[in-house]
Amino acid sequence: MDRLSLKKYGWKCVLGAEVAYVLCLAGAFLPVRSAEAVELHHRLFEIFPGFTWINASSVIFGLVYMFVFAWIFAWYYVWMHNTSMVK
Repeated sequence: MDRLSLKKYGWKCVLGAEVAYVLCLAGAFLPVRSAEAVELHHRLFEIFPGFTWINASSVIFGLVYMFVFAWIFAWYYVWMHNTSMVK
């Protein structure tokens, strides 16, 4: 296997995290969920400091969180992959 590029892998992680975040936000409005499930969904998002449910600034704040977390994950994953390669 070849070495991973942090730049390419990082941007792919960001794209995946941002899409998942938006889908999770949109999924909170699905009519097939019970009231308890919707409440749990809201509480899970509110673990982010400063997040209040469906406020424009909070949604942007969450996107920034996902961006940062995706880059941290990408850096760690690429580092682990590339350092474990046998020459």
